Amino acid sequence: MPNLKNYIDTWLTGDIQPPPIAGLIGFELLSAADGRSQVQLVATQQHHNPMGTVHGGIYCDLADAAMGTALASLMEAGEIFSTAALNIHFISPVRKGQLTAKAQVIQRGGTIAHVECDIHDEKGDLIAKAWSTCRISSTA
Repeated sequence: MPNLKNYIDTWLTGDIQPPPIAGLIGFELLSAADGRSQVQLVATQQHHNPMGTVHGGIYCDLADAAMGTALASLMEAGEIFSTAALNIHFISPVRKGQLTAKAQVIQRGGTIAHVECDIHDEKGDLIAKAWSTCRISSTA
């Protein structure tokens, strides 16, 4: 497993391809450093649920990507993590447009980290808020 911080840095510079999930959903990593990140998605009809609004799972994926890259920006060589819990509150439905997820690590301990994320629409309105607890472990 590569150093996660280095992976994020080379993803941002374009020296490596984004992970497959980024292409599948269509999100783009805009920034990730010092426990913060920003991920963007242009929501279209392909992201809709049967009611014609962006599916809640898309918000979860977008938030999880933002929170994961924020935490990855703090990982040391030989450290990995996994999401142990993810909670999300859906505030307002969206049909289409640019969504921006901004995440920050609230607390990073030796084995547990807490991260939060706000997702805004292109008008700047808060449309979802998420929190995750991640388990940090060693690759050794």
